[in-house]
Amino acid sequence: MVNYKIKREVLNSNINFPVCLAPMVGLSHVALRTAIRRYLPSDALTIWPTEMLSSRRLPHEQLNRSPEVFFSDTDLKQGLVPQILGNNEHEIALSVAKLKSWGAQAIDINMGCPVAKALRHNYGVSLMGDIQYAKSIVEMTVRNTDLPVSVKLRAGLQNDPNFLLDFVHSLESAGASWICLHPRLAHQKRRGYADWSQIKFVRENLKIPVIGNGDIQIAQDVLAMIEQTDCDMVMIGRALTVRPWILWQVGKQFGFSNPIHFSENQNPPKNSIEEGYECGRHLLFTLEQFKIYFNENIGIRKFQFLLKNACPWLEFGHTLQSMASRAKNYSEMQVALESFFSREQSMSHYTDLRY
Repeated sequence: MVNYKIKREVLNSNINFPVCLAPMVGLSHVALRTAIRRYLPSDALTIWPTEMLSSRRLPHEQLNRSPEVFFSDTDLKQGLVPQILGNNEHEIALSVAKLKSWGAQAIDINMGCPVAKALRHNYGVSLMGDIQYAKSIVEMTVRNTDLPVSVKLRAGLQNDPNFLLDFVHSLESAGASWICLHPRLAHQKRRGYADWSQIKFVRENLKIPVIGNGDIQIAQDVLAMIEQTDCDMVMIGRALTVRPWILWQVGKQFGFSNPIHFSENQNPPKNSIEEGYECGRHLLFTLEQFKIYFNENIGIRKFQFLLKNACPWLEFGHTLQSMASRAKNYSEMQVALESFFSREQSMSHYTDLRY
């Protein structure tokens, strides 16, 4: 059993678990959060993100009317941290007030998204081009809410440790409660490898908590990142969409109880075949959540996108993706999943995250 405790308060003193889901466009929605949460140890509390939410649109949104702002009752009780894009104080003020009224327990600012749409509006990683401008975004958000405000960022626009240090210090002085660092440069997107030494560098130089993110595919990667960087938590993106039992496996290492949906004498999958079996159960359960929360037209497209991100870890994932691409409704999607997983399947530990 590994001895671990969060060294600095993240969100509040109740958060006790060292792993959380990443905010991912088209993926970190209520259906996936619900499915992944089944594998969280019963005595564990962590933070739960949303997809990126535009502060331009949020003031006009209605709760539970669109996939991005559909929150379950469990979401609203357990560490919901919506992520916003924004640079206008009036829009940010309206957005964070609405999010708090819906049950948000913290607000995360995106300074890491490298996609062109975000860059056109001077959102996402483009904010890292100007330290004072980025600082002002945090200040205006902090000024308009009493919720904790965090920032998710990349290593910057250039390979400059001094700039990165000045940047994160400015976020800290602006009132950020914690930061999450994905240590790739903006132009890398998902290419290359995450430089965990940068997480360690930032962690050593900030007083606020630091969450590490990047290249986590199996439970052992979580332990390695904590050991190598001393980060306060580890954030996992696409690997958690297909291997949610990482939460269970990490919980076992840290002495947490089993997830409530599994008996105390059960263990998480321990080999590639057991993982293939559990992956089938997970995806079928996730599809049931899609049926609850999303209308069929939207839900089928979103589930196909989920499989596009999940299938590379399956030995014959390309076959499942092809079968799923032909599904026109939930019933056909369920048949495709049941047919694929009726045969023994195997999962690999690592896949090329740069697909």
